[in-house]
Amino acid sequence: MAAAQALLASLRGRGESLVFTNGHFDLLHVGHLDYLEKARAFGDALIVGVNGDASTARLKGPGRPLAPAAERARLLAALRPVTAVIVFEEDTAESLLQALRPEIYVKGGDYADKPLPERRVVESYGGRVELIEFLRGHSTSGLIEKIRRLPGK
Repeated sequence: MAAAQALLASLRGRGESLVFTNGHFDLLHVGHLDYLEKARAFGDALIVGVNGDASTARLKGPGRPLAPAAERARLLAALRPVTAVIVFEEDTAESLLQALRPEIYVKGGDYADKPLPERRVVESYGGRVELIEFLRGHSTSGLIEKIRRLPGK
């Protein structure tokens, strides 16, 4: 977290904006990359919060995550649109948002029709929430289902 706050101070010192998003990013695929590219386009730097293993298990169910948080974070950090990655253990990113106070918080378009717990925090400090449409036909759940249907399974 200290490294993220140092990055934030540097960005703000240059008058640049921070974008933040979060998720599980289990079984990284091109839909994730598309989402992160679109998120980064909203600002000068993108920090990605990754749900830790216990949080992912609670929220996604038995058998998840497929990859440990440290591996998911390492893969994300290697992607061009991503400036930094933080693993967090809570079920929501509210504490991270309160600490970092990004100008823009990005989530997937599936939150257009359901509550976004973090919205209250972001709006309380004057931040903006942006929803991004997913790249159709690309989801971790869909990929897991394709793997399950492979011959010999």
